[in-house]
Amino acid sequence: MTGDDLSRPPAHGSTGSASSGAGPRAAIVGAGLSGSLLALFLARRGYRVEVYEHRDDPRLSKDEGDGRSINLGLSARGIRALRRAGLLGELWPHTVPMRGRMIHSPSGELTFQPYGTADHEILYSIRRGVLNALLIEHADALDGVTFFYGLRCVDLDADTGTLTLSDTISGETRRVEADLVVGADGAFSAVRRLMQRGRSADLHQEFLEWGYKELTIPPAPDGGPRTPIEALHLWPAHRALIVAHPNTDNSLTCTLFLPHEGEPSFASLGSGAEAERFFRSRFPDTLRLIPGLAEEFEANPVGRLVSVRTSAWHAGERVVLVGDACHAVYPFYGQGMNASFEDCLVLDECLARHPADRGAALREYQDLRRPHTDVLAELSKENFLELRDGLRSPARLLRARADLMLNRIFPRGWQPLYTMISHTSMPYGEALHRARRQNALLGAAAGVLSAGTALGAAAAVLHLRRRAAGPARRTG
Repeated sequence: MTGDDLSRPPAHGSTGSASSGAGPRAAIVGAGLSGSLLALFLARRGYRVEVYEHRDDPRLSKDEGDGRSINLGLSARGIRALRRAGLLGELWPHTVPMRGRMIHSPSGELTFQPYGTADHEILYSIRRGVLNALLIEHADALDGVTFFYGLRCVDLDADTGTLTLSDTISGETRRVEADLVVGADGAFSAVRRLMQRGRSADLHQEFLEWGYKELTIPPAPDGGPRTPIEALHLWPAHRALIVAHPNTDNSLTCTLFLPHEGEPSFASLGSGAEAERFFRSRFPDTLRLIPGLAEEFEANPVGRLVSVRTSAWHAGERVVLVGDACHAVYPFYGQGMNASFEDCLVLDECLARHPADRGAALREYQDLRRPHTDVLAELSKENFLELRDGLRSPARLLRARADLMLNRIFPRGWQPLYTMISHTSMPYGEALHRARRQNALLGAAAGVLSAGTALGAAAAVLHLRRRAAGPARRTG
């Protein structure tokens, strides 16, 4: 093969039928969650879609991951996008509802905190590998969609939409021209780097000083769960945090978060035996829940957490970024996947509104999404502190209860920030603005009430709201 051939490369592990027809050609780099969902949307919009992935086909892997995945919590934004794609019916059997947070204390006491006041205000846990395989399967079944594996993007001409791809086994290269190139290749996106080469673009990349390691709570010997299953489990502690998502087989996938350095840290816990001693002091009930703790701790790698923001999401009418390639966030608000799926939906809607002007569609997509994903990045960082320290705070618990109480009394006029982020499709920036206004109102109400019942506090808040601009419109 030569670098001058502009036809499709015959990559190992390619699947699907050859793209045909007269529609525009789209080349998506990355067959992860956002890339495979967008392939489906673009194919339905008449594009001939080719998806290039440097890894092997995830459907052929027997393992769920590499020992450092973070399970996913599907919420309203992701559900909306998957419903539009027609995938929810097949997806539900692979999910476990999470109706709230189950907080584990060092004494072993369990405290349940519901996510909301309405029946639909819950999250759904799903394994990343299961969801990715399902998305690829549905996109791959469409006419005009082809997946290629073992191909890495090594160069891009953003003006002509020309990709240069390298076979990860042979090293041979091919060039592919497309009307639209999509960078869905993650936080360390090659498409982003190549698209912004020589152009005015800001890139802010931040690594958290904490890392993570995956552990497993297996099912009980009788096949049932070892701990209540329909909840997101959390173990907050000083300089340590465990988060556990339930799985359909009654196991839970745990993620241990620790600093990379210091005491305690991943650097200070050099063996499984040291990890067991640490868990006994900080998370004693996990010793009976994770029988393979020492072995898993030694075997599984430490992952790094990165946040990415960038000022250029597209180049002209030829190249655009989606998902982590343009807005990777820390996982502590559970919105990374959901925001990425929302990208795909919004981009599809923009292309529908501008069928004859792709450049206008890409500009509108960036204008609609970027301000709000920048807000999400800050919220995700702040929620790390909330999960790490705030869950143990009596003041935080009182505030959360006040939020839920006011939401029950004024369901359209008062919504907790978490509800707006996770259970509606309200833009992130609008949700934050509304939450800050509610905080100001609650603070003013507290200032005029030296004592009183919860109902009296609610009445005071209502009075203040009537004096303000009025309740914000519910958009979710």
